[in-house]
Amino acid sequence: MNKRTFLKNLVFLGSASFAVQHLFASDNIRIKKNSALIVVDVQNCFLEGGTLPVKGGREIIPIINQLIPMFQNVIVTQDWHPSGHISFASSHKNKDPFDSLSLPYGKQVLWPDHCTQGSTDAEIDKRLEISRAQLIIRKGFHKNIDSYSAFREADKVTSTGLDGYLKARAIQSVFIVGLATDFCVASTAIDAAKEGFSTFVIEDACRAIDIDGSLLAAKRDMLKADVKIVNSNQLMSN
Repeated sequence: MNKRTFLKNLVFLGSASFAVQHLFASDNIRIKKNSALIVVDVQNCFLEGGTLPVKGGREIIPIINQLIPMFQNVIVTQDWHPSGHISFASSHKNKDPFDSLSLPYGKQVLWPDHCTQGSTDAEIDKRLEISRAQLIIRKGFHKNIDSYSAFREADKVTSTGLDGYLKARAIQSVFIVGLATDFCVASTAIDAAKEGFSTFVIEDACRAIDIDGSLLAAKRDMLKADVKIVNSNQLMSN
């Protein structure tokens, strides 16, 4: 088998796996009292005009606003970096945004300065209906470690406390929306599944950055972690 044929087969198998996952989660899903919606990083930074915009980011806000009233439990996350954060390309000599380097906790993609604490760029978009949110989790505020997941930072050890909060409130399933699918959404979903929550990513209420195939890789990782990928029209409230 030549390299081209192998790659075609690999893509086909990957697509087939996702089709199976969507099929598995194809039925309508009822939102229960012990379900929570986690809205990830819908901030000015990640929307058009921000310092690290995700294409189509604004498109998901009306969808999320329609979902929020379906849940009794809503959590919002907010990227919250200090100046000179380790994830900023400007913090490293001869490095540009989207370069990467190895740090003590693993590979780090370097980003433009973004979501700096207290800046307008870091604010949650005003069009997002967050009045029903019971908790806002700020992440990435330690200067020397990044944090994609709402559950733990990039060292995979430092907890945000979200798992304890959800378990204390007897939450059993979490539904995740926001930005970006292939970074903070996927990391949050995978960690949620590891913590024992039944985990769903609402695909049409997310958008991806997709650097060098990062979206496909994230979907594969979520699939391996038993995260179910669904659409908003499958959800039903009690």
